[in-house]
Amino acid sequence: MRPRRRVSLAGVGPRTPWREAEFCVVDVETTGLDLRRDDVISYGAVIVRQARIPCGQVVYRELRPTRPISVAAMTVHGLRSADLADAPPIGDVLDELIDLLAGRVLVAHAAWVERAFLDRALRPRGRRLGRTVIDTAALLRACRLADPGAGHEPNLEAAAKRLGLPVHTPHYALGDAFTTAQLLLALATRLERAAGDRPPQPLTVGDLYALSRHHRR
Repeated sequence: MRPRRRVSLAGVGPRTPWREAEFCVVDVETTGLDLRRDDVISYGAVIVRQARIPCGQVVYRELRPTRPISVAAMTVHGLRSADLADAPPIGDVLDELIDLLAGRVLVAHAAWVERAFLDRALRPRGRRLGRTVIDTAALLRACRLADPGAGHEPNLEAAAKRLGLPVHTPHYALGDAFTTAQLLLALATRLERAAGDRPPQPLTVGDLYALSRHHRR
């Protein structure tokens, strides 16, 4: 018997001008960085609509993990198992995640992390992320604004400060999601201006996706 094919949470079409699109900017904190076994223990989500951040459309959730939090992860985000004892398991919030992601373009900083964890979380519901994912770390490289040196992702806080953007509570999922959302707007605007009047069409969601793929780590 073949496994059931998962339904994609497809976002907007690639030809959609980025200023007309809706994005869901997500940051997750986890028990560790084993993409196959570790758990999401918190996530923050920020909606970007028509190149604006409506502050009333943000979500923050803490989640009860099924495995211990590694010391390395705890050192980064400060969340302990005791802090999450009364939090719901991720299965209880999947409907909310699906509503946040459906029909929108997922955005994350170093998006391979969020993509792997979210896609695995959605599997029990027979859903999967849409193909188009925008990575602000890759866009920094496209704009030649990434930290010098190979082998690591551009630091989110350093990139925000370099562009004169506020940094919202580092290593707190909602704070990092806010910072990433502002970085998306700043980088997309910079790419748009760099193109000038040469392209026949405005910068599109597909353009941002292509840059994310071309400049990924």
